Amino acid sequence: MKLETLAIHAGRHPDAATGAVAPSPILSTTFARDADGEYPHGHLYSRSGNPGRTALETLLAALERGATAAAFASGSAASLAVFQALSPGDHVIAPDDVYHGTRTQLRELLARWGLAHSLVDLTDLDAVRAAITPATRLIWAETPSNPLLKICDIAGLAELARTAGATLVVDSTFATPVIQQPLTLGADLVMHSTTKYLGGHSDVLGGALIARDAGDPLFGRIRDLQTKGGAVPSPFDCWLLQRSIATLPLRVRAQTANAQAVAEFLAGHPAVERVHYPGLPGHAGHALARRQMPGGFGAMLSFQVRGDRATALAAVGRVKIFTRATSLGGIESLIEHRASVEGPYSTTPPNLLRVSVGLEHAEDLIADLGQALAPAADRQG
Repeated sequence: MKLETLAIHAGRHPDAATGAVAPSPILSTTFARDADGEYPHGHLYSRSGNPGRTALETLLAALERGATAAAFASGSAASLAVFQALSPGDHVIAPDDVYHGTRTQLRELLARWGLAHSLVDLTDLDAVRAAITPATRLIWAETPSNPLLKICDIAGLAELARTAGATLVVDSTFATPVIQQPLTLGADLVMHSTTKYLGGHSDVLGGALIARDAGDPLFGRIRDLQTKGGAVPSPFDCWLLQRSIATLPLRVRAQTANAQAVAEFLAGHPAVERVHYPGLPGHAGHALARRQMPGGFGAMLSFQVRGDRATALAAVGRVKIFTRATSLGGIESLIEHRASVEGPYSTTPPNLLRVSVGLEHAEDLIADLGQALAPAADRQG
C-alpha cells in the first residue's frame, strides 16, 4: 500500500458502534473489567494504553514499514527512553553535530549513571569504526542532521552496528517517512519528534520510536519504560497527530519544493557564505541523499550569512513573513539564529541561521529573505 493511502487508513476504521468515519479521542483514563476480571477491549489504564494511542502507533509503524511503535509525550522523552533502556557502562556513538537536546541528555543526565558516549563525524564510516569499543551498544544517527544538514550512510552504519553487536537508531525527524525510511535501509529503530512534521501545525507535542522487529529486546525495554515511566501523549494529542498525518505526504512534498527554491536563491546571494541543503549539487552529501532519500531532500535548510553573529542576527531581525521561532515542520516558515538557542556548548557557527520552510508561496519567501539580506549584500558590494 502506498504512503498516501497508509497515511489516511492505517490504524483508522469506522466506529463499530456508530459508523462514524472520523475517529474521536477516547478521553477515559480507565477501562471497565468483566465480571471475571478480564479486560475485554484490551485496555486497562490510559498510561499503559489507550485506543487512540494504539491507533497512532499502528499508523506510525505502517508509515515507517516497521513492526511496532511506541508514542511518547515529546521527542525528548522518546530519545531518553532509548538511552535509559541501555545499562550503566554501555557506550553510545552519536554525531558530532547531534541535536543539542540529545547532546544535553547524554552529557548531563546519562553520564551521571555511567552511560558513556563519543561524538563522531558519522559521515565518515572509518571514524565510526574506529570509535567502536567492546562496550558500544548503540549508534545514534541523525540524517539530515540538525542544524548542518549532514547526510550519513544509513546502510553503512547499519552494517557497522551489526558487526559490533550494537543497535542503530536513526533520528529521522527532518526527513519524515515521506522522504526516507531508515528501517528499510537496515536501521533497527527510527525516532521522530512528532511535534514537527508529523504534527505539522505547531500545536501538539510528541515523540515516537518505531522498531523494525517487534521482538527487539531493546524495544521491549523501551516499551516497559513507556508504560512504567508514564511519559505518554494524551488521547487528544494522539487524535491531533493522527488527524495531521493524513495530509503529511502532501505537506512535506510541497514544503520540499519550496525549500529547493529557497536554497537555490540563497546559494546565489552575495550576502550568503554557505548554504546547507542536500538538494544542492555542491552539498557534500548530495549523491548519498539522492540514493537514500527517494522522496526528496526535505524542507529544512540552514545558511551562513557573510559576517559575524551580529550580522546574522540583524538579518533575521528584518524578516516579515518568516517567523522568528524555535521548532520546525509546521505549515508556517520559521527562522532562527541557532547558536543562541543551543547555549554555551553549541558547536554551530555563530553566523548560521536555520530555516524551516513552510507552505507559503516560494516567491514570497524568497522576496522576504532578499529584503532581509539586502543590507548585508550592500556591505559586501
